[in-house]
Amino acid sequence: MPELAAHVRDVPVNQIREITEAAWHTPGAIVLSIGEPGFPVPRHILDAGIACLDRDETNYTPNAGIPALREAFAARFREHNGTDVGAERVYVVDGAQQGLHFAMTLLLAPGDEILIPNPGYPTFAMTSRLLHAVPVEYPLFPDHDFQPRIEDIEALITPRTKVLVLNSPSNPLGAVLGEGLTRRLVDLARRHDLWIISDECYEAFTYDVPHVSPARFDSEVPGQARVFTSLTLSKTYGLTGLRIGALVCPPGLERKMNNVMESIVSCVASPSQYAAIAALTGPQDYVSHAHAHYRANRDAASAVLQSKGIRFLNAQGAFYLWADVSHVSGGDVRSWARRFLAESGVSFAPGTAFGSIGEGWIRIALCGDRAELVEGLGRLPALAPATPLS
Repeated sequence: MPELAAHVRDVPVNQIREITEAAWHTPGAIVLSIGEPGFPVPRHILDAGIACLDRDETNYTPNAGIPALREAFAARFREHNGTDVGAERVYVVDGAQQGLHFAMTLLLAPGDEILIPNPGYPTFAMTSRLLHAVPVEYPLFPDHDFQPRIEDIEALITPRTKVLVLNSPSNPLGAVLGEGLTRRLVDLARRHDLWIISDECYEAFTYDVPHVSPARFDSEVPGQARVFTSLTLSKTYGLTGLRIGALVCPPGLERKMNNVMESIVSCVASPSQYAAIAALTGPQDYVSHAHAHYRANRDAASAVLQSKGIRFLNAQGAFYLWADVSHVSGGDVRSWARRFLAESGVSFAPGTAFGSIGEGWIRIALCGDRAELVEGLGRLPALAPATPLS
């Protein structure tokens, strides 16, 4: 049999899936390793998808998506981010991951470098490598509350650097970029003529701080737009299996976007698109209920960790806590997570799934049942009374 291409053979194991698959095969396990919203999808969203099938509206849609859905995404983006985005700049994609792949396909040639956060979501590196680009990690250090520093990023820029990836609210950290830092990051990209891919999967969930999209500052210098924004309804409305999101592009790229979309996925399934229209334009009770639940779970989990003296980052967004278990992980948190699952029946995502700086840390998903969350965290070995990083 012929061999697979080298860049495919070298794709690393996704440690989040590794531990979660093991947990799913562990009877009675408390699964805190994956971010899967646990609420029923609102009936009006399901009915819209079912009605599409009942009408037998199952033909191709335009590459960029059903016009009404593009406008619904644009309207939400304008309302939440204070940006003048028209529907012509919105491309409906098959979930946020396909949106990231779409953007990287547009922007990266073989050998180009892309700056990604460490710790950061693992597919930033995986996807860029599949495109023969070179992921270059910029550090997010505990001593700086896991916030990026301009000088650390600037030191990594070379003539081959083409793209800067930003992720706020952050998966896995729960960290949120403030307005001043976001503006400086856009200025940095402008100064070095870089594109920005902004992953905003969790934009609906911030706590006591605003979500600030880099796109807000993209039009400050005429003719210098450079931000691609990746959005999804998977987290906002619990539609993980419908695979529906949007990529918002800078102006003037519409024709190229259509051509590339045709070659990647052609178009997104029409039932998912009609369900998405109902989600964006219908009642928003699901979002407000989920927001309150995730915040309350964050507070309950933080209290348990603090009582055990386990250091953690006080999450300002998303639905994860980032906690330091170096007192028990022995310098190999990936192996420790497997042992802890086997011995205690609880799964956490090991920090090394998100980069080398994640060694000794775990990501705790806050989106499930509160009693299970508290019970699972209660099984962690204690250290001493402590306080969060921030």
